[in-house]
Amino acid sequence: MQPPPLTPDEDARLAALRELRILDTPAEERFDRLTRLARRFLDVPVALVTLIDTSRQWFKSAQGLEALETSREISFCAHTILGEEGRIVSDTHLDARFADNPLVTGEPGC
Repeated sequence: MQPPPLTPDEDARLAALRELRILDTPAEERFDRLTRLARRFLDVPVALVTLIDTSRQWFKSAQGLEALETSREISFCAHTILGEEGRIVSDTHLDARFADNPLVTGEPGC
């Protein structure tokens, strides 16, 4: 597993995230509606609205996953925020960044 490096603008990114005052807030229907729609229309088992802070990825909305957060070290999303475009990983078992990630080798959220 390759833990994601920090973003080049990490301090500014974290400041902007803190300004939102959204971390650790209760579930909201407007976010849950989006993840339900994404799960259904994309025909995927899990859909999330994820925020990455200093040490974790926190789920503002989660469909198909019981966990409320995971470590940033095993976060797929922490890799995604490193670039301008989204990421498509067709098979996490074949990607060196994720192949031995506990979210790949075990049940998500364990």
